[in-house]
Parts: sequence; structure tokens; C-alpha cells
Amino acid sequence: MGKPRILIVDDDQGTLASLSRAFALEGYTALVAPSAARALEKLDEEDVDAILSDVVMPEMDGLEFLSRVRARAPEVPVILMSGQSSVETAVKATRLGALDFVEKPVGLDRLLLTLRNALRLDRLQRENRELAGYWRDELALVGESAGLRAVRELVERAAPSDVPILILGENGTGKELVARAVHDLSPRSGHSFVKMNCAAVPADLVESELFGHEKGAFSGAIKDRRGRFEQADGGTLFLDEIGDMPAAMQAKLLRVLQDGEITRVGGTGEIKVDVRLISATNQDLDELLRDGRFRQDLYYRISTVVARVPSLRERASDVPALAEHFAQAASRRNHWKPRRLSPAALDLLAQQPWKGNVRELRNVVERALILSPADPLEAADLRAALPSTAAAAPPGPALPAEGTLRDLSESYEREVIRERLRHFRGHVTNAARSLGLERSHLYKKCKQLGIDMREET
Repeated sequence: MGKPRILIVDDDQGTLASLSRAFALEGYTALVAPSAARALEKLDEEDVDAILSDVVMPEMDGLEFLSRVRARAPEVPVILMSGQSSVETAVKATRLGALDFVEKPVGLDRLLLTLRNALRLDRLQRENRELAGYWRDELALVGESAGLRAVRELVERAAPSDVPILILGENGTGKELVARAVHDLSPRSGHSFVKMNCAAVPADLVESELFGHEKGAFSGAIKDRRGRFEQADGGTLFLDEIGDMPAAMQAKLLRVLQDGEITRVGGTGEIKVDVRLISATNQDLDELLRDGRFRQDLYYRISTVVARVPSLRERASDVPALAEHFAQAASRRNHWKPRRLSPAALDLLAQQPWKGNVRELRNVVERALILSPADPLEAADLRAALPSTAAAAPPGPALPAEGTLRDLSESYEREVIRERLRHFRGHVTNAARSLGLERSHLYKKCKQLGIDMREET
């Protein structure tokens, strides 16, 4: 970043010369203008970081100049100075947007302090604008609900550190986006962001995926392969659905996190890795801990900071802003003419249950844009793009033609549980929750009814 550029505006040449010398000695680049009109021309010609202007000048005084600056460059801080100051003038200057008002003759120390504060405030405001744009444009974590603001604030506080973070939330809420934000806002942002979905990797391949393998370590290992830890060295490793990690791998992961060293499958040497771990799950880890299916020591290792991403149902007030954001993003991505959503359409979206959360909302908005040419999209256009409840409802379980009441009841229970497990693709926690059962109770029911939960996916 170059030297801050300060525009000094005064009709007194002596003031211009003395202040420009003083600012140059402090490491600033001083630009001078003998009148407000010339200062406005300079603003059109080049960017400045702050403006210091006299109030009493011929043709155009400092207050009128200030109002014109606010219209042209509202983000540039302006400090006014005057030898004929009054409370009324200072109040008017503040209302017009002056950052500060100083009296002539100007004390150089006071002026430099005021200028440093102005530049610091401008930098913070600029960073806040950039950060707000990042959350909105890059990540689509859009909205001002209390729950979402809490997530953003937590990320901004935790990102600069190197502590492990655990992200909790339902499918489709944006857990990976939160993890990406932690990485992007951290000192590791120039290195790799590597991700792995623990639920999507077969149990016998998890170790190879994480730690890599040597050539010949097992059938099919035709060459050396770097695992996710090595790929993420210097950067961030995001382990999604960590609650599904096999028990044997939990112990090995804990050792790596403690020692900072991995050993490839089939290898003997230890490899140092420098990785920040971010984990996520949609499961109830407290329940997994109680059932002994997740190691308590690993839980404490990965959860120094815990962020809970709220479901879209918990932040329904954010739905209109999200819907409009997705409409604009889809239009840019597909080179469509930008279109809007009517207030009635936004109200309809805000009333939906959104079981698929933000991911489902985005799909509905994009589907409506494809299906309807209307501008703005009306409620009927959105209604046509919503998933059909009737079509989505699974058929009722078939009952046997004969049998005792107990047999019929067990048969019905068996089919209901199988249907629910298939609906949630074998995700036991979600299936249990939809049936109003504890996860452990569902396990017992499956054992009692002879259901092999591994096959119901």
C-alpha cells in the first residue's frame, strides 16, 4: 500500500506550503489546491485518502465544498478548519458530513492526530464494506437475522487464530461456506483449502484418503499418493460429516492432530504437516458421545470453537434477501436479463418450511427463473417451482393380507422404518428425528424387527 494521499484546500499559500511540508515529513503525499473549485477538479483527476479544507474561501466556501465532496466521494473523510469558527458553523459542518472541525491557527500535533484517526476510521469502514461484500457476493451468507450475524461475528473473531473449529447445522445450511470463510479470512488464505466428506468415503478407504498411501500398499495402489493432510499442508482441511468417521479412524486422527505427523498407508516414515482443521456435522454429537460412537478426547480436540449455523426456518426473515441474491447471481452466471421477485412472491417464499434450507431455496428460485419469463416473478411463478407435496410424499407401506395384530403392527413398523431410512439415505439421526425417536431407540427397533440398517440406503 502506498503513502496516504491528503488533499489540502486553502486560499492562503503560506498555509498550503507549511502543511504540505509537515505532512510530507510524516510520510504522507500532500496535494494542494488554492480554491474549492480547483480541489473538485483534482478529485475528478485522482483518488485521495483524506481532505483538509479551510472554511472561509472566496467563490465557494468550505461548507459548500463539503456538500459537493459528499455527493462525489462520500467515502473520503473531510476535516474542516477555520479561524472564524462558531458553534453554529461546527454543527452545520458535522451535519453535512465533516469528520472533524479544527480551529486556526492549527496546532500541528492536534491536526496530525486528527488526520491519523480519520485515516484509521476510513480504513476500518473500507474493510467493513469489503467484508460485507465478501459475505454477500462470495459466500451468499446473506441476511441480518440474529443467528446469522452471530455466525459471521464468530468467524471474523476466530479466523485469524489457528484453533480448530467445529461447525454444526442441518444439511443445506451452508456449513462448508462458513468453513471457507474461516479459511479465506485467516493467515492461511494463500494456501490450499482441502475438503473431504467423511460420509461419502467407504470406511476401508478413509485412512488412505486422509493420510495417502505408498505404491503397493494394497491392491490398486499403483503409485504413491498424497492424502488430504499433505494436500492441505500450510492451509486448511475441512472434514465434513465428521460424525460418520469410523471409530478406528477417530483414534488415528486424534494422534495426527496431537503430533502434527502422518504416516502413509504402507509407509514407515513420518511426515510433518501443518494443517488447520475445521470439522462439520449435521448429527447430534452429544448423543454420539453418550452412545460411545464418537471419542470424547477427539471431540474436545476439534471443538475449541463451535459455530452453529441456523436452519433457514430459524431465520425466515432472511429468505427475501437470499431469494433476490440467488436471482441476481443466477442471472449473472447464465447471462440472463436481471429480473426481480414481487413482494407477494417473496412473502410466499418466506412462508415455506425449507427442509432443504438454503440449498433448496436456491434451487427453487433458479427453477422459477427457467420456467417463467415474468418480470417480476409473481407468487404463481414461485408456486409452480416449489416441490409438489403430493409428488414428494412416499407411498404408504404395503400390509400383508393376513396375520395377527402383532404381526401386522410389526410389519407396518418395519416398512415405515425402512422407508424412512431409504428417504434419508441411511442417515440414522435424521430418520430417527423424523419418527420422533431417539437414535438409540431406532437402533433397538431395527434389531428387534430384523432390519439391516446398512442395506437401507
